[in-house]
Amino acid sequence: MISDTTDLFKDIRSARDFEVPGLIESLLNDKAFVKVAKPIVESFKTWESFSQVFSSCKTIEDFQTYITQPLINKLIRKTTTSKVEVLNWDNIGNGKGRAFISNHRDIILDAGFLNVLLHENDMDTTEIAIGDNLLAFPWISALARLNKSFIVKRNVSFRQMLNTSTHLSKYIIDTIENRDQSVWIAQREGRAKDSNDRTQTSLLKMLTLFDSANPKDGLMKLNITPLSISYELDPCDYLKAIEYQLRRDDANFKKSPGDDIKSMVTGITGYKGHVVFRFGKSINNQIDKIPSTTERSTLFSKVAEMIDKEIFENYSFFPFNYVAYDQMTGDNRFAEHYTEEEKQKFYTYINTQLDKINIKNKDIPFLRTKLIEMYGNTLKNYVDNQQ
Repeated sequence: MISDTTDLFKDIRSARDFEVPGLIESLLNDKAFVKVAKPIVESFKTWESFSQVFSSCKTIEDFQTYITQPLINKLIRKTTTSKVEVLNWDNIGNGKGRAFISNHRDIILDAGFLNVLLHENDMDTTEIAIGDNLLAFPWISALARLNKSFIVKRNVSFRQMLNTSTHLSKYIIDTIENRDQSVWIAQREGRAKDSNDRTQTSLLKMLTLFDSANPKDGLMKLNITPLSISYELDPCDYLKAIEYQLRRDDANFKKSPGDDIKSMVTGITGYKGHVVFRFGKSINNQIDKIPSTTERSTLFSKVAEMIDKEIFENYSFFPFNYVAYDQMTGDNRFAEHYTEEEKQKFYTYINTQLDKINIKNKDIPFLRTKLIEMYGNTLKNYVDNQQ
């Protein structure tokens, strides 16, 4: 079935091929974009040669092949152990459109890495959910739309929320069912800053609003496939720790657009070590076994738990995770998974991250605890999931 819903979803949809030349021209004429992009581009090629290639892109696939792909691959070489490992390709081998629901570590690169991996495996890239709070400047919005991002409107009134969420739900199912494109969406609004990953039932409720009378059928039409993303190191860990203390000390604390931009840049450019993407299995078979008479809230809770279990089961772990877990629990359960040198390396790393924090009334014990939890909670969830 072919879908032509270009105008219906114009306010939130990703760019279409006919819009590509105009968006690229607007970016090259945007002084703010040039100021940000030029130093990054000139670290590996001249601005003139980049502009020439950029201007030659006529389709979304062109943009992803000649702009996004080389840039992300450069970031992989520079900020990881030289590659991103991918496991369980067989779980998505049938080529069907699906909703990838994953834990969320990096604002930009979770979906960025995923699409590069899919592209290199000769599979269609996904459409990417991005919150409008991240679109602080017109050039960010233009780039996001070129890279197959669709907008999740968060800054709307309570009265507008239902219509806005229904509109988004209809776009997602149209993308999966009618346009045969997969989508990527994080399991919760914003990142789990302590790495205690949990799927929000409100997300599942939103996803089924296209057919709210039949939520179970709606969930199955989405072909939900959990995805586990594991980073050995999180460049934004100290920024997340800062936010924890600021929220603790001030109930009215709110991040500024500048805070989001700083997190985006830090996440993109910071060293991440070993990165692993592991595809879980579609949970349709599990959802199908839920009785049709199940109450809505119970249905969403059960499905959220299914997603979480699949994500927990497919984490990858590194020495820092084992050290952090043992530090959190006060025992040496996983001592065989790290050496004394790796243990000391973790403590040195935590101290280095603490040194980056410069805030009023800096609470070092609290911040240290939060940083350790960020590396220990994934293993804790995995262990709890085995019981």
